[in-house]
Amino acid sequence: MKKEGLLIVDVQKGFDETDFWGERNNANAEVNMLILLGAFREVGLPVFHVQHQSENEHSPLHPSKLGYQLKTGFEPKEDELLFIKNVNSAFIGTELKDALDKEGIEHIVIIGLTTNHCVSTTTRMAANYGFGVSLIHDATAAFKIHSYDGKVFSAQDVHESALAHLHQEFAEIISTEEALTRWVRTSPYMQ
Repeated sequence: MKKEGLLIVDVQKGFDETDFWGERNNANAEVNMLILLGAFREVGLPVFHVQHQSENEHSPLHPSKLGYQLKTGFEPKEDELLFIKNVNSAFIGTELKDALDKEGIEHIVIIGLTTNHCVSTTTRMAANYGFGVSLIHDATAAFKIHSYDGKVFSAQDVHESALAHLHQEFAEIISTEEALTRWVRTSPYMQ
């Protein structure tokens, strides 16, 4: 049986700064993330955390800002690893792949922020490294963006487009409920 692990990407306070990021979709994403985090912990499946350390001093995710901190409830427990990155992929400049390999992880369940940036890049690299990947569509979110030609894409459109680009090519896209049914309620770790 394949061993699964939960990977939580960049759930940081700085993403609450709507003046900086703009309109966001999926207001319940963090609620679903916390449900999954609690469930994975309860059944003893490994949890890995990622935190973005922006090199841009104006970013809410710069280490000099409060926004750099992980959101309340997302702090790693002492047996859970935290990887600090400064690019979009959680695999670049970190020991994440080595840690997953050491733990025997073959399938990664990914949640976090944001769908079209660090979540997408990490998902793509995980698949390229040969991991099975499930991306939880209602446990991630995106922000509105302005295109190179001036078009504006709503947060929901950005989210759905990012998921569509990943679907079947890099990951299976499933819901929180599907993930709970598959890995938690039927987990061999449950007593």
